[in-house]
Amino acid sequence: MHKAYLRFYEELNDFLPEEKRKKRFIHQFIDRASVKDLIESLGVPHTEVDLILVNEKSVNFKYSINDGDDISVYPVFESFDISDVQHLRPKPLRKPKFVADVHLGRLTRYLRMLGIDVLYTNNFTDDEIVKISVKEKRTILTKDRGILKRNEVTHGYWIRSTKAEAQTEEVLERFHLQNEIKEFSRCLDCNELLKPVKKENILKLLPPKVIRTKTDFHQCLNCSKIYWKGTHYLKMLKFVQSLKIVSSN
Repeated sequence: MHKAYLRFYEELNDFLPEEKRKKRFIHQFIDRASVKDLIESLGVPHTEVDLILVNEKSVNFKYSINDGDDISVYPVFESFDISDVQHLRPKPLRKPKFVADVHLGRLTRYLRMLGIDVLYTNNFTDDEIVKISVKEKRTILTKDRGILKRNEVTHGYWIRSTKAEAQTEEVLERFHLQNEIKEFSRCLDCNELLKPVKKENILKLLPPKVIRTKTDFHQCLNCSKIYWKGTHYLKMLKFVQSLKIVSSN
């Protein structure tokens, strides 16, 4: 039986049991394995890791663990300069866009409300999500750690929060999307962009009360759904404004 010493830093501890968080612990193993396989066997997806130091030297995911190795595992760094060592995460995608798993329907609607491009259906399979992510260069948002451990996945994030409002703030912060917010520019149902539409062109599609009281309308380029500034709009606007206040503080 061999052993290695491991320490995970910052938010990577979210994936570990309480007794292994924020401390160096011993991991015993029989056969040599790659450091990627070891890390993921402990519950941490490789998409969350940006730097691995083994005996104080930077290594890649293919490194084979030896008896007695001292391993430190770090997430993406925001302020600490690690430009002279080996980054393990791909560079962020230039245009932030996402594909969400079946558990994140409410989060998807909140992000679309902010103008963020998010693909979602309530019957996506894991295989479909991965194919979309790779083909369209979309970051996977998920509550399932397992999908992020698949080798073909390069960009993904495990959502920590349980409530949609907190999840929205989490995604905005994690991917620095505050400057990407273009509220009410995207369809909540199908993700496509909205365009202004003249009232006289859609009269047959509007309720009588809306015809009498509203003047400004937008329509989805894909599903033709019509949007106007009703009671629901005011509630959503209040939420958007609260996010902007948080991001400016």
